[in-house]
Amino acid sequence: MKLQIRDLEVRFGDRLAASAAALDVDAGEIVGLAGESGSGKSMTIQAVLGLAETAGATVSGSVKLDGTELIGMPGAELRAVRGRRIAAIFQSPALAFNPVFRVGAVVTRTLRLHGLSAAEARQRADAAMRSVLLSPELLRRYPAQLSGGQLQRVAIALALALRAEVLLADEPTSALDVTVQAEVLELLRELRDASGMAILFVSHDLAVIAELCDRVAVMRAGAVVEQGPTSDVIAAPRHDYTRELIAAVPRLER
Repeated sequence: MKLQIRDLEVRFGDRLAASAAALDVDAGEIVGLAGESGSGKSMTIQAVLGLAETAGATVSGSVKLDGTELIGMPGAELRAVRGRRIAAIFQSPALAFNPVFRVGAVVTRTLRLHGLSAAEARQRADAAMRSVLLSPELLRRYPAQLSGGQLQRVAIALALALRAEVLLADEPTSALDVTVQAEVLELLRELRDASGMAILFVSHDLAVIAELCDRVAVMRAGAVVEQGPTSDVIAAPRHDYTRELIAAVPRLER
């Protein structure tokens, strides 16, 4: 399985919001997309999901999943890919859940939209919850009754239940405290190792990228300016902007 992005451009009128000449994510790989707020990271994710146009953007270029072109794919076909093959989690997990419905109702409804029976949806949701080290009993609660870390784990469980091949993670830990952040990062690493899921992980925090990702692409002003193995980019950055990002990472002084 491979997610392959080529010559992707997202524009609002004449303004370039995101550009990626070449970016690949292979099965069993975690690729980081780093940069400051407004650099185009989230818009790249929206373009891959086929959602950028709904915000009024014009999208050109190519996004392929296993050789199948997603740009320009008819809406019904794209909806079948989105969720079942490509799942996403976001910075604020609470926004993924309707506050007036129990968490389990949202999860099972999503699974049923992708063809599962009610019994299959419940069974798969329970198994996915256990996979992210949560009790299935939490599915009976409302979103406000779960912590941010628990809700993020439920969102990851939904991606597992859908048996997605690609997970797009858009700043999924930035709203969490440091301890819970570390738990979520470890969970993503374990899921990659266990299932071979491909993960595109967006973050403004290079320290988090260095901890989790096999490769990193750095975005500035809407364009990818540098990419490579994370250890190489961190140790010997080629672009001035990457050096600035690295210099901004807090360090403990002796």
